Amino acid sequence: MISIVRFLYNLLFPVVLVVLLPGFLLRMLRRGKYRHKFWQRFGIYSAGVRGRIGDGRVWVHAVSVGEVMIALKLMRSLRDLDPEIRFVLSTTTSTGFKLAARAKSPWLEPIYNPLDFLFTARSAVRAIRPRQLILVEAEAWPNILAEVRALGAKIVMVNTRLSSRSEKRYRMVRFLAAPVFNQIDCFCLQEPGDIPRWTALGVDPQKLVVTGSIKFDEDATGPRAARDFRPILRSLGIPDEAPILLGGSTFDGEEALLGRVFQNLRRVHPALFLIVVPRHFERSSDVSRDLSAQGLRVARRTEGATSETPDVLVVDTTGELRDWYPCATIVFMGKSLLAKGGQNPAEPVAAGIPVVFGPNMQNFASLASQLLRAGGALEVGGEGELFAAVDRLLADPSLRSAMTENAIGSLDVHRGATLRTCDVLATFGVFSSRLDVGG
Repeated sequence: MISIVRFLYNLLFPVVLVVLLPGFLLRMLRRGKYRHKFWQRFGIYSAGVRGRIGDGRVWVHAVSVGEVMIALKLMRSLRDLDPEIRFVLSTTTSTGFKLAARAKSPWLEPIYNPLDFLFTARSAVRAIRPRQLILVEAEAWPNILAEVRALGAKIVMVNTRLSSRSEKRYRMVRFLAAPVFNQIDCFCLQEPGDIPRWTALGVDPQKLVVTGSIKFDEDATGPRAARDFRPILRSLGIPDEAPILLGGSTFDGEEALLGRVFQNLRRVHPALFLIVVPRHFERSSDVSRDLSAQGLRVARRTEGATSETPDVLVVDTTGELRDWYPCATIVFMGKSLLAKGGQNPAEPVAAGIPVVFGPNMQNFASLASQLLRAGGALEVGGEGELFAAVDRLLADPSLRSAMTENAIGSLDVHRGATLRTCDVLATFGVFSSRLDVGG
């Protein structure tokens, strides 16, 4: 069956790519650096890169920034268990590659993930010759999977999640999706509730293991020390005691909405300051312009101090959001009011900050429901409800404390997830010699 699926896939993939290519190229142009290591996307590497990646490394694939952060956390834990292990870390986006490149070392070589044409997948796999392929979360490419299996290497998907949107999409083509997913040897799931969703897609239940979420597992490295951005706020004239509303990973339209809510809140809480972190930093100019049009004084992270104290700081950088969360009093999670899918509320929760989000948290439905059941988050249905929720939280420190305590408690189930994942990977040959890491 897999050979038929692969034949159809290779017949249709170039057609689909051509249809999607204009939008893909437009995003590359907007985000810049589209020429950076361009040929790696076709499985073509410089002599130096080929010399570093083709030495029996473990191949880890992570799509973008969030997945790369999970991958780095996992790889460091694996290195603690086996200091000899080395990795190739592939990523799809330029922002993900930028983060991966910061971790480049003799044991970690970052590359761009190849397009899944048959010839590019084969070229990449033959260049890397991985001992194991680790997929972070839920991206699987049929040709890459087939070529890795042809080498005899095992494939494990870790920190696996399946949004309701993706599940519906895969259900429509279950007869095609099931053979592809069953090329994977093991799925490390975040929660037990994920099991029926994967089995409904035709995945062998014996391949499903619940390990918890690596992202929520602070036991892996201990609490992460965030960079202190308070000095930046002080340089803008914002005192340490000022309450701060932070919009995290916001999408188009949500920044203007936050601007309106913020101005209404200012009438009740005059010291309030707003920080906006757009999901795509290249939108920062548009975001700043929209907020300025509301009469707000706007500062940008990359421009430093201004001549007058701003009302709003727009963070126009990448990879810093997690470090801004501890500065906040309340966090609104983006892509949950005016867009669908939601963003991950776990990082502000881990930082001890109360979280508010809209009804469109489909990509994190299980976590959002878990937080709401525990009294660890507030859901709002629109602009008016957002104002009321933030106003209530600003006025009641005891409510903020109770929410954060409830939220952190609801994440305890994920403690030890990284080590449990390492244990699974060990059984599938991630180490050069078999190690028992389960203890």
